[in-house]
Amino acid sequence: MTPSSDHPDSHLYGMALRPSQVPSSTARVAVIGAGNVGATLAQRLAEKNIADVVLLDVVEGRPQGVALDLMEARGVEHHDRQIMGTNNFKDTAHADVVVITAGLPRRPGMSRDDLLLTNGKIVLDVTRQVIEHSPNAIVLVVTNPLDVMTYVAWKASGLPTHKVMGMAGVLDSSRFQTFIAMELGVSINDINAMVLGSHGDLMVPLPRYSTVNGIPIDRFLDETAIARIVNRTRNGGAEVVELLKTGGAYYAPASAVAVMVESIIFNQPRILPVAAYLQGQYGLEDIFLGVPCRLGFQGIESVLELELTSQEQAELQTSADAVRQNLDRLVVLLAELGLSL
Repeated sequence: MTPSSDHPDSHLYGMALRPSQVPSSTARVAVIGAGNVGATLAQRLAEKNIADVVLLDVVEGRPQGVALDLMEARGVEHHDRQIMGTNNFKDTAHADVVVITAGLPRRPGMSRDDLLLTNGKIVLDVTRQVIEHSPNAIVLVVTNPLDVMTYVAWKASGLPTHKVMGMAGVLDSSRFQTFIAMELGVSINDINAMVLGSHGDLMVPLPRYSTVNGIPIDRFLDETAIARIVNRTRNGGAEVVELLKTGGAYYAPASAVAVMVESIIFNQPRILPVAAYLQGQYGLEDIFLGVPCRLGFQGIESVLELELTSQEQAELQTSADAVRQNLDRLVVLLAELGLSL
């Protein structure tokens, strides 16, 4: 596993030269979109005492109502975090981290790719507006189709690549962990799992890098059981959508984002799978795709390259090809509307 990045300190693994962080007491996170994911994320960030939150949405009253409801829980939850709801991008100014959850959720029968143009326009617009008021923020994208939307946010923001990332691998790996723990009947605390690739049906769970208290899972599960768990992981989001019938998952996605934001705000040297910009790593160029990264206060400090088998590399390439096709398709659709990245 080797680190690589365009970040100047990507080779450093000690703490001596790590940049000083913003005191967590003054950390500010702007959450764009006050739907289920955004609202739950605001709750996670405040109640875990990670940061103050500005929750923005285009629907009048929605972010204000959610913020007030969360503020009224402070007497029970015992935190002094400030949570503000707004419809005005000016109120998001000076955010340390911007999380973009805005966009339409999936409905039963829809794939994440079905949201391509609608959410592409939304992410393009909100990124440009929010970065105008927080030009030094780190941008974290949650909107689907995630890998393409992260590329859109990067282009719209004008930020360096290490300051833009997408949430996918943390969520997908958590689902993989959960299904392994459920299959074995063991504590989730003993499970480590890794998922690469796009946030969709072509994601690449890696059983070889997944363990039970350090022991490879193939010591406990046969090939049939592992294949079943891998397939369920790939369809984890769709399974929730089909059950809910009126929207997608939000508790687990919000928890995944909160871990990433915590790593950034507190300058923790975490190794987490995120949608990162690749410039030759894994043989891929000019694309955002889920890979393990070292996160810290500067954002993505390095991309870590795992040694993959020929089959795993082929699956990752297939995943990347699908993202590329969607990105190219979006560029054409936006051009027809007179828009460009």
